[in-house]
Amino acid sequence: MGNKTPKVSIFFLLNFLALVFRTNAGGDTVIYWGQDEREGSLTETCKSGLYKIVNIAFLARFGSGREPQINLAGHCEPASNGCKILSTEIKNCQKRGIKVILSIGGGEPGYSLSSAGDATNVADFIWNNFLGGKSRTRPLGDAVLDGVDFDIEVGGGEAFYAVLARRLSRHSRGGRKVYLTAAPQCPFPDEHQNGALSTGLFDFVWVQFYNNEQCQFDSGDPSKFQNSWKQWVSSIKARKIYLGLPASPSAAGSGFVPAQTVIREVLPFIKRSRKYGGVMLWDRSADKQTGFSRTIKGSV
Repeated sequence: MGNKTPKVSIFFLLNFLALVFRTNAGGDTVIYWGQDEREGSLTETCKSGLYKIVNIAFLARFGSGREPQINLAGHCEPASNGCKILSTEIKNCQKRGIKVILSIGGGEPGYSLSSAGDATNVADFIWNNFLGGKSRTRPLGDAVLDGVDFDIEVGGGEAFYAVLARRLSRHSRGGRKVYLTAAPQCPFPDEHQNGALSTGLFDFVWVQFYNNEQCQFDSGDPSKFQNSWKQWVSSIKARKIYLGLPASPSAAGSGFVPAQTVIREVLPFIKRSRKYGGVMLWDRSADKQTGFSRTIKGSV
């Protein structure tokens, strides 16, 4: 009888460790929402059970004397305070354990930073209007978003995005955590975001492995992608690095990889990295059309 107890304990310990290993080895799926009415509501997106992080896209106008403004396509009209209706939906997503993050920038002109002071002012605006600060003009109502995503693809003043990141990071000291995430292009280093990423303040980085033939995945020559992935995970100080992909062929100019190919040929390679975080998809509308995230669910 005395000899049985240690065996049982060891059995349960081994199973517990196996469970922990499997949990830690898994990744999350991240989605962008906000740029296509066909994607449905934010509530529907979160209820799908497919995503752990939702990026609301975009705060598309800011800096250099511009009045900051969100652009959520046809979902709501920010000029008439019509986007405040999203507050309840954001809170409901968060109750499900889903992080909801404000993505700034995007692929269209309308934003830039002109100085360190300008970057500080933009950071304070974001803190007061979308995060834990206070403002009478909060565009998304009183919901407190979980962080800020840097999707800086155009504009100017690249050197000042590091100031923006540091200022946002300071706001979270002693209070609610402000997650910092980024979506750089896969050519290394990213021409717009290298300064910000070099601060080492970013929690999650989802690299866009599309629209760049020199580093996106190609079944015929996977080495280009593999070398790029290795460079990102070894060079960027971030908690997790994610594989960024278009969710449909029409969601990007190039770089779409069929879901089954991702499962067979891409995930086994990138999951070897300790920094592997999961998969980011652009965007919810494309994902609804193809069922991409549902196909890879369980493999990420």
